[in-house]
Amino acid sequence: MSAASWAMQKAVYAALRVDAGVKAELGDPPRIFDDPPKGEAYPHVVIGEGRVTPLDGVDGAAEHEIRLQIFSRHAGRREIRRIIDALYDALHEADFAIDGHRLVNIRFVFADIFKRGEADLFQGAARFRAVTQAL
Repeated sequence: MSAASWAMQKAVYAALRVDAGVKAELGDPPRIFDDPPKGEAYPHVVIGEGRVTPLDGVDGAAEHEIRLQIFSRHAGRREIRRIIDALYDALHEADFAIDGHRLVNIRFVFADIFKRGEADLFQGAARFRAVTQAL
């Protein structure tokens, strides 16, 4: 299962890095990280915790929960909403290659936006669900 999880993370990262809408919101190359370096510019996206579970009844199939965290210092929630829209457009019902697996589908589940403890820091979260099958 961990091979499917890592292959999925790499594929999501690759899909987001080439998407024009994501680049428009996060720069070129887009600021998307597994663990952002100290002092990284805002806004940026962090590939957050994920979960992968076997899909009962289908040999080699897995269900993936993909969590993307968005960080912004823009006044208000508008910037994060635009970034969530770009993430949605790039991933929802997308079709991309995954090493050793076939992407059955990927769908948007939900998004949330909230203010962090720092006065000017906002955070968003977008969650996607994907199903893969081993080749």
